[in-house]
Amino acid sequence: MKKINFQASLPITFLREGKRFVAYTPALDLSTSGTTFEQTKKRFTEAVRIFLEECYKLGTLEEVLLDLGWTKKNKYLMPPIVVAQDFRMFEIPVLV
Repeated sequence: MKKINFQASLPITFLREGKRFVAYTPALDLSTSGTTFEQTKKRFTEAVRIFLEECYKLGTLEEVLLDLGWTKKNKYLMPPIVVAQDFRMFEIPVLV
């Protein structure tokens, strides 16, 4: 099997949901979870590898990444750039 080199700096958000940790990147719309932070990071790396390998095998890697908002500069694909992450408090009236 041909080996491809893939380098990209992906924004990853790590969340805690109860007793689990969740890792998510909007650049691939991909997430995974684990029971520890270290396990979650390891699983996320594996999920990214599998995602990219499968897209490459199917011949859809460039198409999928472009659909996810990546741009092509020269021969390189560049992920979308996160410009801010913010927290906002919302009050939403609920009818009961």
